[in-house]
Amino acid sequence: MRWSKAFIPTLREDPAEAETISHKLLLRAGMIRKLASGIYNFLPLGLKALRKIENVVRTEMNKAGAQEVLMPIVQPAELWQETGRWDAYGKELLRFKDRKDHDFCLGPTHEEVITDMVRRDVKSYKDLPLILYQIATKFRDEIRPRFGIMRAREFIMKDAYSFDADWEGLDNSYNLMYETYVSIFTKCGLRFKAVEAHTGAIGGDVSHEFMVLAETGEDVLAFCEKCGYASNVELTPAISGEKYPSEPEKPLEKVYTPGVKTAQEVADFLGLPVSKITKTLIYILDEKEAVAVCIRGDHEVNEVKLEKLFPEKSIRMAREDEIKRIVGASPGFIGPKGLKLKIVVDKALEGYPNFVIGANEDEYHYINANMGRDFIPDIVVDIRKACPGDLCPKCGTPLSFIRGIEVGHIFKLGTKYSLPMKAMFLDKDGKMKPFIMGCYGIGVSRILAATIEQNHDENGIIFPWQIAPYQIGVVYLKDKIKEEAEKIYQQLSKNWDVILDDRDERPGVKFKDLDLVGIPLQIILGKTFEKTGEVEVKIRKTEERKHMKPDELEEFVKEFENKA
Repeated sequence: MRWSKAFIPTLREDPAEAETISHKLLLRAGMIRKLASGIYNFLPLGLKALRKIENVVRTEMNKAGAQEVLMPIVQPAELWQETGRWDAYGKELLRFKDRKDHDFCLGPTHEEVITDMVRRDVKSYKDLPLILYQIATKFRDEIRPRFGIMRAREFIMKDAYSFDADWEGLDNSYNLMYETYVSIFTKCGLRFKAVEAHTGAIGGDVSHEFMVLAETGEDVLAFCEKCGYASNVELTPAISGEKYPSEPEKPLEKVYTPGVKTAQEVADFLGLPVSKITKTLIYILDEKEAVAVCIRGDHEVNEVKLEKLFPEKSIRMAREDEIKRIVGASPGFIGPKGLKLKIVVDKALEGYPNFVIGANEDEYHYINANMGRDFIPDIVVDIRKACPGDLCPKCGTPLSFIRGIEVGHIFKLGTKYSLPMKAMFLDKDGKMKPFIMGCYGIGVSRILAATIEQNHDENGIIFPWQIAPYQIGVVYLKDKIKEEAEKIYQQLSKNWDVILDDRDERPGVKFKDLDLVGIPLQIILGKTFEKTGEVEVKIRKTEERKHMKPDELEEFVKEFENKA
């Protein structure tokens, strides 16, 4: 490709709308443009990178024996009603009616569609195991799309589904996809961790997330450097390594705390550490029942654990007006003493002496509260997010914490979809049994953003060789050496994706654009070439520069590719 003919509308300044590095650089490098909230056009350079990622995914999935299909994004409501997800999925499911007044949705995922496909044509255990996958557009009507294509409403996803005759078969399929994902993300040049994860709206019993390690990640990962345990902090057991000092119980005392609501404000007002303050939060179950959750002021409620505590119920935090009606006090002054609600207390408060609770009266708190004496909880359970100081659930070593971006998620679904949809097969004993299913997703467009979050500098993107839209950029600085640059471009284009910067622009503009769009190797024909006949090769990632004769380039690129 010649840059003069390419559609690469680069920008010199960071767009005001962009929040993350990847969002800024994808816009500045002319790879994407916003169409609507959470919906983006992929321009040629961005699409080329996306196709490279797809090729890695497709190659590894095919190698694992999976077969590619393509399913419609428009799905009939009847399938979702069979599994109960038409009502349960929530507002992220974009529903609409066709001209015949039939209900449809834009598919955020395809469990129902693939199960329907297989139940129609797979009838015998002899046809199993079976893994089918697609690379296609999804739509989830996110309430707050953000970070560009990192959390978009419309996105490209690889979703795969396994069908097995028994649970042992599912284990084999799951392990096969786990290893395939490790290979995919390694070949994309990513630094990642596989962690135990919450199954969420997809369901099932076991799942792992594949997280690209990046400071801008939305998720927090807990891991043990000693034994290798790793999980999303949503799923991490909170096992405190803290030992409370022996302390005699003090008399409960009601104190005036005007204008302080947050745990830190109360702590500052009373001259106590924030760990001595408790927070009591009100949640609404199924829009009809209120429960109180009490935790230490320096801890956070883990709502995934709360959902597991009340399965099959919708859960949300109560609004301020609801709290005042239920408790008779404002948020920030709520406490477990005297509450006529079910009270859930976090395990970290066991054996914790003389802490502070809200008095259920505006402007007042109790000091020296003790569980068991001043209030009796209904449930004492691990209900908080793990944090620094907590211990590994496997070996007891203090956990470490890092941030990550989810790019892949695999699930053991079991019969969650096959049973309600009556997707059955005839086993070897002649009995009808439901398929045992697994589900395996990769955010293809999210990989593009995650790659940039992990690979950039102040000058722009640093693409890994495997997924760079153009692997080599050839630039000449004077017209009289254009012919030599053309020869190099033609020769290298036989084996690699090469772009020739033939624009009538200043050298500085050309160099800045080459850096911005992240081309791994830059071949420069300038003063050195005029004097010695050698080209200068700049390695984008390390800024290292090498000089060589044009006839040495091909061998150099081959060696560079093999090491990439």
